[in-house]
Amino acid sequence: MSAPEESLDLARVAGQAAADKLAEEVIALDVSEQVVITDVFLVCSGDTERQVAAVVGGIEEALQKERRRKPLRREGERDARWVLLDYGDIVVHVQHAEDRAFYALERLWRDAPVIDLQIDTDRSE
Repeated sequence: MSAPEESLDLARVAGQAAADKLAEEVIALDVSEQVVITDVFLVCSGDTERQVAAVVGGIEEALQKERRRKPLRREGERDARWVLLDYGDIVVHVQHAEDRAFYALERLWRDAPVIDLQIDTDRSE
């Protein structure tokens, strides 16, 4: 069994918003079989704290505008090195590129299937 369609839809909206803000290596992992509390981890990164903050803002704006969803919880905004947005169905990790390389979430969750986010690269700002 894989993540529900609603979770996949939220991940695609968030992934496109991240790409629109020029986030790097946008990837979504279906963790619904491994984790009880969420269906999808979306992971992306930025080269600077300012870019991390811009990506976070873009994701929050898109999910609010397009799906009327606000994060249930957010962590790490002050330092903008690793910001976590918890939407229940999906958890978004926006990391500074250095932190992403160090923590390597994709390696930790390598057994989780990768979700095709269907990102339109022509839309990116």
